[in-house]
Formats: sequence, structure tokens, C-alpha cells
Amino acid sequence: MTSTGEDHAPAPTGPWWWSRWRSAVLDVCLALVSALECGAEGIPFARDAGVPVSVGVVFGLLAGSVLVLRRRWPIAVVLVAVAITPAQMGFLMGVVGLYTLAAAELPRRVIGALAGMSLVGTLIVTFVRVRQDMDRGDWTLGDWFLPFAAIATSLGLTAPPVLLGLYVGARRRLMESLRERADSLERELQLLAERAEERAEWARNEERTRIAREMHDVVAHRVSLMVVHAAALQAVARKDPEKAVRNAALVGDMGRQALTELREMLGVLRSSERPVSRGVPLAAVGAAAAAAASRAEVAGAAVAAVSEGPGLSALEELIGQSAAAGMVVDLSVEGEARSYPPEVEQTAYRVVQEALTNVHKHAAGAKTHVRVAHRGSEIAMQVENEPPPEPASAEAAGLPSGGNGLVGMKERVVELGGVFVSGPTEAGGFRVSAVIPAP
Repeated sequence: MTSTGEDHAPAPTGPWWWSRWRSAVLDVCLALVSALECGAEGIPFARDAGVPVSVGVVFGLLAGSVLVLRRRWPIAVVLVAVAITPAQMGFLMGVVGLYTLAAAELPRRVIGALAGMSLVGTLIVTFVRVRQDMDRGDWTLGDWFLPFAAIATSLGLTAPPVLLGLYVGARRRLMESLRERADSLERELQLLAERAEERAEWARNEERTRIAREMHDVVAHRVSLMVVHAAALQAVARKDPEKAVRNAALVGDMGRQALTELREMLGVLRSSERPVSRGVPLAAVGAAAAAAASRAEVAGAAVAAVSEGPGLSALEELIGQSAAAGMVVDLSVEGEARSYPPEVEQTAYRVVQEALTNVHKHAAGAKTHVRVAHRGSEIAMQVENEPPPEPASAEAAGLPSGGNGLVGMKERVVELGGVFVSGPTEAGGFRVSAVIPAP
């Protein structure tokens, strides 16, 4: 079987209609033996028929050599064997011809008809010859021997080659069927291996996206607040030492919180790594499937780490940190608060966190309104800031922006089946709105 499951049969290498030289040599040898047999049997046939012996020998040689065509025209070989049966020649050709006929891909009715013709012909010829021998007194057996000899001889020369040919043909067809099924299975395994590789690649991409989003949410907000507090610390260090001390303490707390979250995330990623041996896709379909499963485990671990993050209960602390950095933040909550799935609370928290981070970056000092609404089957949040008092405040703070914050928020919300909208307001500010299903 080839690696691709195709062209499993070797190309013909023999002469004419033979697929191999070995088959051609075998058929030529069988035809030679059959020709010699028929030539020898042509001598008594010529004497009985009253024709020259040379004619009988030539006839026998020509008739016996027909066996060389057994693979090409097995029906013709059997018909010739049946035709020369009355001359008591061609026994080898009849046996080999019947075997080849039964093993060939021919309709059963054709095989049965020709086998029946050979059986009847042999039966009649044997019956006549034995009867003649008994009449001449060569055999002194009873009358029972005549039908017994005729039936036994005809069955012995017909049934074994036909049954053996049917068995060999059925076995050959079974092997071809098994080979085709193996080739089909091989192609299916190749497709499974390719799909496993595609799933593994998809899992890796999803994992990278989630990790990048988490790293952005963890680092951007904390570091943005640290930069704002550092700028304030630099401004009031000499004028108000006490406030400088408080700002320095806040910067230290935020740095420690950011490091703690980063360590937790990196620890989960390290513990989720699995060495996967990679090999040929067809010979190692299991390895490819294991690779996909390993990627799924890593993704699951990352999701588990995300679900353990902060939730809605930490919103007040989050807003307090922004207020400590000098932002005027107004929080309003509508509806009755209740518990949500961890991923819903995590996403809601990250949306508010990233929106506040964007205010620090692009509209420092602007008054911000945070609204959270608990509804029957969903939770909605909106973060809207007014125009900044100083348009150049973001550049003055030196806060870089990669433009991935809004993309990450939208990906989080859409992943849970929610709706995310963001854009500038008519008053010159910016608004971020999200609605997350929460059954």
C-alpha cells in the first residue's frame, strides 16, 4: 500500500496482455506441455479417424497451444477443450481452462454454462470409451462400473478446477475490496490528520488572542494609573510631601497588583504546557489529535484563569483607583444586583476597566459617568466621558496607545453573544456601551 492510498497495483511490465513476465513464462510453459500432450494423443486419434499420423500430430499441437491464450480469452480455451474432448485429447487444457474461467471476472451463468458443457462432454466421451472397452472384453466388470466410471471421470476433471477457480477468484476479489477499503481508510486518516492540525492551529490562534487581550487589560489599566500617579507625584513632590507619599504608595500598590495578576496568568500558562511529539500526519494521526487536545487544554486553562479574575464586586475599588488618580467618576447602578456567571462578570469588569483606561489616556481630567443596569436576562454597562478640559493632556501625560483596547472589549462581548457599541458623543466626549446576555 502506498502512502497516498492510490496506484497500489503495479504497472504492467510483461509482454502483450500479460501483466508480468512471470505470468507469460508460466502460460507459455503450460501451453508447451499441453501442445506436447495433445500432439502425443493425436497419434491414436489419427489412427482411429483414418487420417495420416502427421495430420493428427499437427492438429494436436495446434489445439494444445491454444492454452497460451487462457488469461486473454478463457472462454475460447474452454470451448476448444470441449471441442477436442471426443478425440480424447486436451485434458490439461480443459482443467487449466476451467480453473482460469472460474477465477476470471465473468458472470456466473457463463461459467456455469461452460462448466456444464465440459461436464457433459467428458461424461459422454468417457461413457462411450468405457462401453467400447467393455464390449471388446478389455474390462470384465459389472454393468454398474460403466455409469460410475463416466460420472467419476467427468466430475473429477470438471468439479475440482471449477471450485478451486471460484475460491481463488473470490479471494482475489476480497483482497481487492480490502485493499480499496484500506486505501479509503488511509485517505480518511489523512483528512483527519489535516483537520486535527487545523484545529490545533485554530486553538493556538485563539489562545494567543486571549492571552494578548488579558495582558492588555491587566497591564494597560494598572500602568496607565501608575503613569498618571507618577506625573502627579512629580508635580507635588516639593509642594505637598504628604500627597506625594500617598501617590507613591498608590503607585506601589498598583505595581504589586499588576505583578500579582501577571504571575498568576504566566503560572497557569506554564502549568498548561504539554510537550507534543510531532511526526508525519498519516503515521501519527494520534499525535496530531493529541496536539489539538493539548491546545484545547491550554485554552481551557486560560479561560479558567480568566474566570477567576475580578468581577462586578470590584467595580467600586476600580473607580476609587481612578478617582485617586484625579479623575472625577460618577457611578450609578440600576436594578437589583445578582450573581452572574464568572465570564459575564469578568467581561463587564474588563469593559469598564478598559473604558476608564482610555479616558486616562485620551481625555485626562474629563468627568466620567459609569452606569450599570441589571435587567431580567442581561446586564448593560455604559462609560461616557465629557470633553477633557485640556485637549493636550493625553500627550502631556505621555501615555502610549496601541489601538487594541476597543477591539479587545468588542471581542469579549461578542464572544458571549452580546452587543458592543463605541464612538464619540455630540458634546465632544466618548461613549462605550455594552449589553451582555445573562440568563
